[in-house]
Amino acid sequence: MKIASWNVNSIRTRLDNVTQWLSEAQPDVVCLQELKCTEEQFPREALEGFGYNCAVHGQKSYNGVAILSKRPMEDVTPRLPGDDEDNHSRYMEAVIPGDKGTVRVASLYAPNGNPVASDKFPYKLAWHERLQKRAEELLLNEEPCALMGDYNIIPEVKDCKDPKNWAKDALWQPESRAAFRTLANSGYTDAFRACNTAPEQYTFWDYFVGTWEKNNGIRIDHIMLSPQAADHLKACAIDKFVRQREKPSDHVPIWAELDI
Repeated sequence: MKIASWNVNSIRTRLDNVTQWLSEAQPDVVCLQELKCTEEQFPREALEGFGYNCAVHGQKSYNGVAILSKRPMEDVTPRLPGDDEDNHSRYMEAVIPGDKGTVRVASLYAPNGNPVASDKFPYKLAWHERLQKRAEELLLNEEPCALMGDYNIIPEVKDCKDPKNWAKDALWQPESRAAFRTLANSGYTDAFRACNTAPEQYTFWDYFVGTWEKNNGIRIDHIMLSPQAADHLKACAIDKFVRQREKPSDHVPIWAELDI
């Protein structure tokens, strides 16, 4: 089973890019983030035309996550538990049947957290605490599970071109990186780093002139696998070439292959 994640930065703006990549990459399951549209505005018909079932948790103009699957989806659950007052559309889970079992996938779009001196940073950390609690609950099921999406965290020095440029950014703060380490230490595997330890492997380049050309990027989109999923990991890669296309997202797809 080929699973993938992509922050598309507006699904309606990037629809041509998304459908081109889907036809090329042929993933079985895709988690999308930053849809920037409501469920009613989501281009469901166009994506269903490529053979995907669509589960959407949208929000007008901001946020929004979706799961696309060529296989039937079960137990589709929007929203991250732990805060009934949080109305941001940032999380969705579904169970996907494979040839040899099932895998639970989550599409997540973690808060950015900037500026650090504002209330957005405590919200970011609290959201990751809720994610950690849910991740630990899922481990109790002892099932293959993939938590995929835009974590808005740069885990290590080798995951950004120049750490000094990010010193005051919420994505690089010690508390943010500690949240990512806590998830890893609780039993989840960073699928990309399990397959590729090289530096300068990025999933995001902003739109400033020269950033893409100089490969001045960061790795903030991650596929984190439960032990039962990591046991079936065959490959993981970043489709960097998508960033050079016309009207690209500032993120690119990341995908993994599981023998499930």
